Amino acid sequence: MNRYGDAFAAWRADAQPEWDAYTRHAFVEGLRDGTLPQSCFLTYLVQDYLFLKNFSRAWALAVVKAGDLDEMRACSATVHTLLDHEMGLHVQTCARAGMGPEVLANAQEAVTNIAYTRYVLEAGYSGDFLDLLAALMPCVLGYGEIGLRLQAEAAPDTPYREWIDTYAGAEYQAACISAGELLDSAIRKRLGAAPQESPRWTALSQRFATATRLEVAFWELGRA
Repeated sequence: MNRYGDAFAAWRADAQPEWDAYTRHAFVEGLRDGTLPQSCFLTYLVQDYLFLKNFSRAWALAVVKAGDLDEMRACSATVHTLLDHEMGLHVQTCARAGMGPEVLANAQEAVTNIAYTRYVLEAGYSGDFLDLLAALMPCVLGYGEIGLRLQAEAAPDTPYREWIDTYAGAEYQAACISAGELLDSAIRKRLGAAPQESPRWTALSQRFATATRLEVAFWELGRA
């Protein structure tokens, strides 16, 4: 599977069975068939809103860690998408359920949320551009994969069609393809044409797998 690039396909394969635990989690299947209680979905949305604030910081850090202007522009564009588009959708959905901006602003960040976001930021603080990308990609590309599958499989009457269509939509899918291209390009620039022969490859794949496990744990926030 290389819709989102060669490195993603390789790391995704290495991360089994955690990848399936993430992309086919009971929370995800509840979105698909519409059985997920709205209260669980709203709990997840609030935590995801807080998550995206720090995820935006991590992509901004990627601008600092980038090696050239093309990489900087790609990361900067992602920061814009997160802050000015994706977070806005969370605000709108919560508002329709009677949860105003003050609820999001005053929400307490769950420990699982802290663990995930700080892991990603630490990957950037202590590592280089590739370390940071490896920690960022499970979220970006996993949601793209989930969105496409659910768009094809979801029950017609699922109340989560808007969420599904957001991540299956052309805009988000284009962002995923760009992220995969950025990852492959960054790896070629730093590790050469045969990156899997590099001593760094295994460590990067393991970092991707760790972030995948943190994604699995994050879904549990919406099942409490």
